[in-house]
Amino acid sequence: MRTFTLAWRQLRRDLAAGDVRILIAALVLAVLAVTAVGFVTDRAERALAIEANRLLGGDAVVRGDTPITGAVREAANAPQLQRTETMELQTMIRAGERLQLGDLRALGSGFPLRGSFRIVDAGGVERDAGDVPARGTVWMSRAGADTLGARVGDEVSLGDARFRLAALVVQEPDAALDYFNVAPKVFLNLADVPSTGLVQEGSRIRYRLVIAGPASAVEQFVAMAKPALGRGQRLETISDARPEIRSALDRAGRFLGLAALVSVVLAAVAVAMAARRHSARHLSGSAVMRCLGASQRTLVGIQLGELLMLGLIASSVGVALAFALQWAIGGWLAQALKLSIPPAGWMPAVQGYGVGLVVLMAFGAPPVLALRRVPALRVLRRDLDPTEPSAWLVAIAGLGGLAALLWWKAGSAALGLSMLLGIVATLAVLALLAWLLIVVVRRARSRLRGSLRYGLANVSRRAGASIAQVSALGLGLMALLLLTFVRTDLLDRWQLALAEEAPNRFIINVQDDQVADVRAFIAEQGVAPPTLYPMIRGRLVAHNGKPVTGKDYVEQGARAQRLAEREFNLSVADHLRDDNRVTAGEFWNGRKPAKPEVSVEEEFAERLGWKIGDRISFDIAGQAFTGTITSLRSVEWESFRPNFFVIASPGSLDGFPASHITAVSVPPQRTRFTADLVERFPNLSVIDIDAVLKQVRSTADQVSTVVEVVFYFSLVAGLLVLMAAVSASQDERLLEGGVMRAIGGSRRQLRLAQASEFAAIGLLSGLTAAIAASVLAGVVATQVFDLPWEPDWRMAAVGAALGVLAALLAGLFATRRVLDAPPSVTLRELQG
Repeated sequence: MRTFTLAWRQLRRDLAAGDVRILIAALVLAVLAVTAVGFVTDRAERALAIEANRLLGGDAVVRGDTPITGAVREAANAPQLQRTETMELQTMIRAGERLQLGDLRALGSGFPLRGSFRIVDAGGVERDAGDVPARGTVWMSRAGADTLGARVGDEVSLGDARFRLAALVVQEPDAALDYFNVAPKVFLNLADVPSTGLVQEGSRIRYRLVIAGPASAVEQFVAMAKPALGRGQRLETISDARPEIRSALDRAGRFLGLAALVSVVLAAVAVAMAARRHSARHLSGSAVMRCLGASQRTLVGIQLGELLMLGLIASSVGVALAFALQWAIGGWLAQALKLSIPPAGWMPAVQGYGVGLVVLMAFGAPPVLALRRVPALRVLRRDLDPTEPSAWLVAIAGLGGLAALLWWKAGSAALGLSMLLGIVATLAVLALLAWLLIVVVRRARSRLRGSLRYGLANVSRRAGASIAQVSALGLGLMALLLLTFVRTDLLDRWQLALAEEAPNRFIINVQDDQVADVRAFIAEQGVAPPTLYPMIRGRLVAHNGKPVTGKDYVEQGARAQRLAEREFNLSVADHLRDDNRVTAGEFWNGRKPAKPEVSVEEEFAERLGWKIGDRISFDIAGQAFTGTITSLRSVEWESFRPNFFVIASPGSLDGFPASHITAVSVPPQRTRFTADLVERFPNLSVIDIDAVLKQVRSTADQVSTVVEVVFYFSLVAGLLVLMAAVSASQDERLLEGGVMRAIGGSRRQLRLAQASEFAAIGLLSGLTAAIAASVLAGVVATQVFDLPWEPDWRMAAVGAALGVLAALLAGLFATRRVLDAPPSVTLRELQG
């Protein structure tokens, strides 16, 4: 208790004297940055998850080929959950004199529980639908209405019943999950289904049970429903969305994790620099206590006790400020995204305290531990500094804790490892270059004159401080530049992939003898000539010669089981397209292998446990086909071009029944394109994915907004933390400036000397940070975000220049007191 009391008294004295204000400011800013980014990231991720669930119509969906009853239904009856049902079946749809096979969707009251239908009503007004179609009316997809020549107000026949077409659907909430459905689609009230007479024995009906509610209740439902699923039933969440949607959400989550990592790195930089200054200011006081008989144990208890209390106070202030700030940002973000932002969780606050205390102990404890070794003679001789071997052990343990913290915050092994290796390599290069700068300056100092000589002499005179400052500043700049580079690559990729000219019509079931005619028709419509890809339907029957069924993939999960049970779309390609990239093995580009080879999408192969060299067998219309996996590919699903999980080598699928598929971009003014194409080629199916593209673009825009907000906030927080880090090492410069002022140095001479010193430090830090950030950005972009990457040295040069400017401005701002305060005041304050 006595030691604790002494620690508290010392903290109060330091607070009153202002001795720890830099350390407190650095720690508060560090915790504020980490916690606020954590709060914003947590709220944004949950908001995006809820928004993405619009694509399901709810938070979870159970599908089945029989009515969903039993334990699954009971789990959905939980009081916190909302639920509704739908039915789907294929039937003939008549509008006027036209009759065509289409999809009928019967909607229960309240559907969708997430999102909404976008319809055009009888008045031609486009709006969000408030509920499902009224009894006696139907809605129809706009593409389907064009195909049937139907207009709002017309009569539509379904089975034994007739309905009035009340609206056209331009966007449905779950279209982006599986848009390979033949148009037209008709939507009616679930209560009207009995009147149609379509539900009979043998009818192929797909039933859906849709639920929504708080995240905890949904998770509990999923946990209870999964083991209770019966034959033909499957449970879907947003993870089962189209790859385009999953890719955007996954990359956004990784970027938010990267922003959190950058905040941790900046926190470490600021606290390390501030703790060094804090320790230096207590050297003389500790020496006096040694003269008065204080033991080493007492000194350590006092210093560490003060440090711990300081950490708790600063962390509490940082978390409180972050909590207040995230409310303002959350409100703005809700307006920008036009959706409800969930309240903040408690985990970011815990992480804030964890980061603050771990970083403080990792970088503050080693210099404080050295105070117990301060010699009593330090009272008379200020040049005697203590050394503490055990401090290195504490530092290593602290750095290990920081590494674990980075790994935890990353949420990705590849991202965490990349950051750790990047930090270590950058620190090593920065320290080496700083040492070389000191050597060069020492040799060239005699040739310099005036303020430049004095400024650069300061760099070499304080070798340890200069190396530490170059390393800290360079590491902080590297983290900020890395965030900038990755954010730019990410946004550019989304904008490129979702450009207005992206394909918006899929044309399937083109037969071999129709390929030339279909190409000619599309050219007549003024649409860019398409590439048609062969598509062969096959079912997986063997893996490495061993017969397999869906049951063999139960351990890999429900999704793997469904993939193994369904029919595969196989294709053939001579060369690899630019939206596919080989990640393992070798593609046959241009050559014709002697034996059939196949290339498989990497995530698909991983889910099914396939590897290079495995032999995969398919049953294609009663004929066997076996190919050896020779390559794995990553696929850019955002391109919205026809892509296949499995591609076979040229000639290997000759003789098997095949149709062709293509995708084209149809201008909005070509409203009759689909109807005219189907009229000329009745066997074709044209899938209009304009609504899907709108949903995906909407999701990508929202994700981009979140990325931008978190990026700019991290940038501002990072600059503040860097300024605190630079300011934390200014005591020696203030002392020397005071001496120079005392012996007649002018304000101009001092300012030029300081400018030359900070410019040299900033130039070295900025250049190294820009190069390191460019290299690390390439690793992170390709290995973590699956983005193509090219070094942008122009941006790197701009980043280096900004680094020089940041170091110069922060340094001059931190040492402005040398020019403003009388020399006697500065010397008395620093020398006691």
